[in-house]
Amino acid sequence: MTGYTGKILRVNLSSGKISIEEPEENFYRTYFGGWGFIAHYLLKELPPGIDPLGPDNKFIYALGPVTGVALGGNGRNAIGAKSPLTNAFGETDVGGFCGAELKRAGFDAIIVEGKAEKPTYLWIHNGEAEIRDASHLWGLQTREAHDAIRQELGDQRIRTALIGPGGEKLVRFACVLNDLNHAGGRTGMGAVMGSKLLKGIAVRGYTAPQVADEEGLRKIVRWLADNVEELSGGLKDSGTSGGLLNLSLSGGLPTRNFQEGSFEGAERITGVTMRDTILSGRGNCYACPVFCKREVRVEEPYQVDPIYGGPEYESMAALGSFCGVDDLKAIAYANQLCGAYSLDTISAGVCVGFAMECYEKGLITKKDTDGLELRFGNAEAMVQMIEKIGQREGFGDLLAEGVYRASQEIGQGSEEFAMHVKGQEVPMHEPRIKFGLNIGYATSPTGADHVHNIHDTAYTNSTRDLKHLGILEPLPADSLGPEKVRMTMYHIDWSVLVNCLGLCLFLPYGILRTRDIINAITGWETTIYEMMKVGERALNMARAFNAREGFTAKDDVGLRRFSTPFAAGPKKGVKVGEEEFQKALKLYYQMRGWDLETGAPTAAKLYELGVGWVADELRKHGKLPG
Repeated sequence: MTGYTGKILRVNLSSGKISIEEPEENFYRTYFGGWGFIAHYLLKELPPGIDPLGPDNKFIYALGPVTGVALGGNGRNAIGAKSPLTNAFGETDVGGFCGAELKRAGFDAIIVEGKAEKPTYLWIHNGEAEIRDASHLWGLQTREAHDAIRQELGDQRIRTALIGPGGEKLVRFACVLNDLNHAGGRTGMGAVMGSKLLKGIAVRGYTAPQVADEEGLRKIVRWLADNVEELSGGLKDSGTSGGLLNLSLSGGLPTRNFQEGSFEGAERITGVTMRDTILSGRGNCYACPVFCKREVRVEEPYQVDPIYGGPEYESMAALGSFCGVDDLKAIAYANQLCGAYSLDTISAGVCVGFAMECYEKGLITKKDTDGLELRFGNAEAMVQMIEKIGQREGFGDLLAEGVYRASQEIGQGSEEFAMHVKGQEVPMHEPRIKFGLNIGYATSPTGADHVHNIHDTAYTNSTRDLKHLGILEPLPADSLGPEKVRMTMYHIDWSVLVNCLGLCLFLPYGILRTRDIINAITGWETTIYEMMKVGERALNMARAFNAREGFTAKDDVGLRRFSTPFAAGPKKGVKVGEEEFQKALKLYYQMRGWDLETGAPTAAKLYELGVGWVADELRKHGKLPG
């Protein structure tokens, strides 16, 4: 095979056994990688009902065929396990260099089982792996651990995937840090590492992956080099926060726990403002010419080191407008704290914003918040609470459980404005200006997610690349009719496919060129149809995993706040109508081939996707609909 190493590393921390598996080519072609690998192994190997923070869970670090190939957008990989945040299918995607280094070291994925007796880290190099003592690293923040590993192993080019104290202390939304400034943020994969006493993974490799058609791939590389400034120059100039101000002006910037869609301080926290004030450099992922990563430096009143990068849009909004904070330096420092402690910036910001609304409504007081006046706009209180979460100290210990569990403890009606789906905090995109997005939030097997989801505003003037899938007419962002439901379904399948490939969504390849990339790498002569089926298969397997874990259609909910009209701003009076949403959700199920009661894929759908063994697995546990 080309594009793959053909080897998967399996490490049992309980027994110390390390083994290498070599799946057949059909395995790779069925799942491609990333999300697909994770869904396969979780369904095949996890008993239903296990504790996500127990030794029976498996931590899977999975690459795709694109990962590590010398092509822009290749630096991503997926990380998965049963999520301690949602008790459902857990998957997150992350960029950087570590995934590419693992491919060069000789592996397509790592499966970590069991639990170590003492803190450990994995050292993987040139087709070999060993379990090493990490007792001296336990308790260190991510930078200190990263530096110590490089010094210990005598190589400053080693790449790492690490957790900090937040992961060690099992913060349920702890993330995994690739190379210190690329976060696999969602679903709490850092807590799974912490539960296994796995401090991190260190990788060094020297063998570049082979590709089937080197000249074909070079043509795409040259095309990107010739067009990158025109197609992605805005990302290089001002990063993903470049559009934050326009989002606020249009009424779609999550503000004060989604109570508002416009933020009066938006201009002070945009990517342009960051560029003109605290930006010290621009970073990238392996072999990528876009350089969208921010690197910021602050000297006072906080010390912010560019080694942790800088806030991207999600972090800027979650730690900024969502908490009513317009202090760019405080946001940059809070972002650094999340990196040092290994916390998902989205979940951390949503938890703090939720607590701020509770405080302002009188549901909690200074007695609860360790003396902090946790009001919207209090930048210092936001920063201090992030640190308390990372240390699981005081009120931070409750918020470290995630907004769903915190709201259950606080009660008093706070559950109504705890912004989560299936236990995962809602990211920084507003369904009241993107109606299809709400379907994606409700039905995602990982809980609310913005990456494998539609962003309706992209298709109001043109269907862009979706025309290659037969979606020919643009639609208003606030429509939820049958045409939008179909558009949402196709877009989500494509997005899940991208998470199987290890390809970045920000690269302007489009559907046809992505197909050409996969064929140049693998030589499979794949089609758009086959690729779409890979995405659909991976999504349905994740839904099947959740059905086996006890999730039903009742867990696919639209949040009450999104069915409440904006009280002011450009979108005053706008809401997602509940009746309209429920009608669209039912139609989405029917298009998907999902049972209306259980929410699970039907046997017919699973057989049609070529994974009849998943139907057998659901049948064995009494979870097969129909």
